[in-house]
Amino acid sequence: MLRAKGQLTIPVEIREATRLEEGDPVEVEIVPEGILLRPMKVIDATQAWFWTPEWQQKEREADEDIAAGRIERFDSDEAFLEALRTRP
Repeated sequence: MLRAKGQLTIPVEIREATRLEEGDPVEVEIVPEGILLRPMKVIDATQAWFWTPEWQQKEREADEDIAAGRIERFDSDEAFLEALRTRP
């Protein structure tokens, strides 16, 4: 049933199957068969932290450091931890 302001309720089993959550964008398109609702969830909610501007900036910095050779490799976990302990 279409409500005031054009709102309608998507059944819970469909929301769960498509992982739709409140506030997620949904594309609405007119097709020959009627109306098509397409979830526009681009990023899985459990992975959203990775796509924050802050995290992406750090990813770019890490890529630049790797490309410039500003990295260290360690032969063991112990060697890595020792290097951390001895840094100023």
